[in-house]
Amino acid sequence: MAALMSIARCAALGIASKKLALLLLLCALPASARVLLSQKQALALAFPGLAVERRTAYLNPEQVKRAREAGRVKVESRVWTYYVGISSKGVEGYAYFDTHVVRTMPETFMAVVEPGGRLRFVELLAFLEPDDYLPGPRWLGLFGGRRLDADLLVRRGIRNITGSSLTSQALTDGVRRILAVHAVLHTEKVEYR
Repeated sequence: MAALMSIARCAALGIASKKLALLLLLCALPASARVLLSQKQALALAFPGLAVERRTAYLNPEQVKRAREAGRVKVESRVWTYYVGISSKGVEGYAYFDTHVVRTMPETFMAVVEPGGRLRFVELLAFLEPDDYLPGPRWLGLFGGRRLDADLLVRRGIRNITGSSLTSQALTDGVRRILAVHAVLHTEKVEYR
């Protein structure tokens, strides 16, 4: 409806061709900025057929400092909400969500961590930067099986995405932040709610 109204406005302004008006309208719309998965879909992907429990942890300043030092990244929040996949055998994994700015727009991803602290996989949920900077599934697969170590850095164990180095760095930093917070949460007693 809005598109038709815009075409009508363009025609009123003297743009005779409706095709030209439609082309101008489409060029003005954002080329990307999209949600790829909902949180519910992502959790179903992470824990198919399992019970999922939402937890919130409150880190004290010392724990935030330890997470910051372990991950060598910014850890600004003291409140962390995460999800636990539970089967009849016990805990099957943990899912964390992280939203951060890549260049000028945000991206949101989910990192699924195994009980032993190894990363199972990373899935992109929303990417609001242009599609030119969107990391593909093959690149996201580089995170599978990784731990928080010296190789979990761009240009070491994680390849840089040519033309998208800010995306590579932002996502890798986000993964490091999640693994560092996970290590703090699951190696010591933390206040849960």
